[in-house]
Amino acid sequence: MIVDPKQLTQESLFGIIDNYILREGTDYGMHEVTHSQKREALMGQLSSGEVVIVFDAESESVTLLAKEEYALRGIE
Repeated sequence: MIVDPKQLTQESLFGIIDNYILREGTDYGMHEVTHSQKREALMGQLSSGEVVIVFDAESESVTLLAKEEYALRGIE
């Protein structure tokens, strides 16, 4: 189920984003990207709808997915 970020407190939203950033471990190449820059980028992607917050009731977990990936997985 997609969760509307506007329904979350800022603290909750930042917690979800920060958790995603810390477990993602993405290599950004030769340039360092700060945590704040990563958070800002994800906030922009959430605002534009490019990325969605997904709650999985079965595992009681939350993650971020690209909207296309969400559609491909056919998640309900």
